[in-house]
Amino acid sequence: MSLVHPPSAVVRAEAAERLAGLAIPAGALGRLGELAVWVAATQGAVPPEPIERIRAVIFAGDHGVADHGVSAYPKAVTPAMVRTFLAGRAGVSVLAAQHDVTVRVLDIGVDDDLAGVDPAVQAFKIRRGSGAIHLEDAMTPDETRAALDAGAAVAVEEIAAGAQLLVSGDMGIGNTTPAAALIAASLGVPAADVTGRGTGIDEAALAHKIDLVQAALDRAGERVDDSIDTLTALGSPDIAAAAGFMAAAAEAGIPVLLDGLISVASALMAERIAPGAQAWFAAGHRSTEPAQALALEKLGLDPVLDLGMRLGEGSGAVAAVPIVRSAALLLRDVARLADLDLG
Repeated sequence: MSLVHPPSAVVRAEAAERLAGLAIPAGALGRLGELAVWVAATQGAVPPEPIERIRAVIFAGDHGVADHGVSAYPKAVTPAMVRTFLAGRAGVSVLAAQHDVTVRVLDIGVDDDLAGVDPAVQAFKIRRGSGAIHLEDAMTPDETRAALDAGAAVAVEEIAAGAQLLVSGDMGIGNTTPAAALIAASLGVPAADVTGRGTGIDEAALAHKIDLVQAALDRAGERVDDSIDTLTALGSPDIAAAAGFMAAAAEAGIPVLLDGLISVASALMAERIAPGAQAWFAAGHRSTEPAQALALEKLGLDPVLDLGMRLGEGSGAVAAVPIVRSAALLLRDVARLADLDLG
């Protein structure tokens, strides 16, 4: 993918000027004002349109490291949760129903046949599970490219369905391990700086997880200088698909609201694949995972929410949707100081 053009600087300046002219004290909207200017710039319109059509895609997949003591839960949870999303009973499903966000779940690499599930859920499946990254590559280079292409194709479909704003969600037991490894590799930091507790592992399991992530980084070596090689060695089909999804959205000029660790790891890879993509991203929330904070700093993003969440699924981003919507409406509908009758 090629260099991504940023949102219009001219529109951003016009939005900032409109914000400064609202009938409120200067700076009184704080981060809401900054968000409003970003929304207007991504839409190319001042005032911005109300954000009514938000579409979230959950990229599901299993990870070989889940068999090596890095998670508090077994891999069987992943296919069970895919079915839960489809039933509308997951955490993100409840939030999405409240905030009128369309949710789509896709099996990109679940280690299960998902018998009886709508075939559309598996339309972009790359493989069953990924390799244990401390011992072997997560996937082949061809699978990496296929996953990136799959994510891009999904973005095209969601944009064609009318999306004004996209959300990338995740589901996959063990997925915080490859996400941490990808961030460590991209930032050039050791495993100890990025590895967190994921689903809530104890001290012994955390120490083991750190060792595993470091072993994966050592095994990948200098291959991490290349984005495709990084994803091949340390990622997974679902994370690669999410990266392709975000890069394609940015190329098409559609903004993406990021979720937690997995989403931000994918965003970091999207930026490596399509430089400039990060200008189209906003951070929905701050996760409790240390790697996410480091990646957000690298991307230059300040999260909308900080609620101590670590659920994944796209839940933190969807929880931030009302604030993003409100920011756009404030810039659109608050009176301008110049229009007031001051007698």
